[in-house]
Amino acid sequence: MATVFLDLAMSLDGFIAGPNNNDGGLHEWYFCENHKSQQILDELHHDIGAMILGKKAFGIQPDGFDTPYKVPHFVLSHEARATISRDGMQFIFVSDGIKSALDQAKAAAGEKDVCIAGGANTAQQFLKAGLLDEIQLHLVPVLLGGGLRLFEHLGSARIEFERTRIVEAPLATHIRYRVKKM
Repeated sequence: MATVFLDLAMSLDGFIAGPNNNDGGLHEWYFCENHKSQQILDELHHDIGAMILGKKAFGIQPDGFDTPYKVPHFVLSHEARATISRDGMQFIFVSDGIKSALDQAKAAAGEKDVCIAGGANTAQQFLKAGLLDEIQLHLVPVLLGGGLRLFEHLGSARIEFERTRIVEAPLATHIRYRVKKM
């Protein structure tokens, strides 16, 4: 059965983007040549069948962006917009909520996984709604001191996780958790 999982890089102080929405070095691990991080990247490229991201994570590029993930990307938006095709993949805009985006992504992914790829607001919505099976964090040894926090605006409900894997690499520790269903 396909897994719905969140996949984000995060600083030690809990930020997924630095001040002014900058990267702050959170994704350097993605581009380094390290066997252990490469294992994580290979899994992501092989296992993902569709991605969901928020409008801010999509950015301001009117014709999409370059990505190594050649799968449908479902972009949450408050306004309807035509699908963008780029380099053999599609950016499909969904204006009727996260459940609709997830249903469409699952249908497109088939037996493969659905990756929630950001940003913070999108991640928080999926986590708060109980729609995630797992989260994978790439914990980067840096303190950003400000920016977008991943675990904010979740309300007072208790959310529990069970760690299923840790992969240590020089530029990030890759941690995977199963979300415990309460």
